[in-house]
Amino acid sequence: MPFFDELLQRTAAQREALFAVPAIRDCLAGRVTRTRYAAFLREAFHHVKHTVPLLHACAARVPEERRELRAALTHYIEEERGHEQWILEDLAACGEDPQAARASRPSPATQGMVDYVYAYIGQRNPVGLLGMVHVLEGTSNALATRAAEILQRSLGLPAAALTYLSSHGSLDQAHVKFFEALVNALPARDQKAVVEVAENVYRLYADLFRGLPA
Repeated sequence: MPFFDELLQRTAAQREALFAVPAIRDCLAGRVTRTRYAAFLREAFHHVKHTVPLLHACAARVPEERRELRAALTHYIEEERGHEQWILEDLAACGEDPQAARASRPSPATQGMVDYVYAYIGQRNPVGLLGMVHVLEGTSNALATRAAEILQRSLGLPAAALTYLSSHGSLDQAHVKFFEALVNALPARDQKAVVEVAENVYRLYADLFRGLPA
């Protein structure tokens, strides 16, 4: 079995638990408020602003001789740069104050997720970061486009308020294949780290959604 398929299999229970969180189920059923959506965007800002620093922290600990992995991390850095600004612009389009969001503090769940990944990179295995990439991109691929359509219809939001979700929805097949090829080529030690981080980030990300206002 290719490792990517094994990764999907071994994290299936955590993924299902995330998708069963009431905030996600309510959204997909059209039971959503601007307050909850704005709260989600604020938490997204607080973890997305760490994406590029996390990738840099990972790349700094990958040996130079692992050229393909370092090139893949550089690719991700360029793709993810500036996405936190999209979230602030979405908040502004929702009638929220983006500067207040920037100055706000993340929830304990969001902070815990970010701190866990920084610690794993620094103390365990930097390649484990790809477990977090898998969770966030996989969740977006499964839910973001659908959620954006429902939010726009249910709340009457302009498209400008949904750029983060819309841009992170239905990933093109080339993007999916890029990640698959990357993780399939990892040595067993790194693959074990990816699974471990993915399992834990699924749980921590679910806690983020559990903490959103009812």
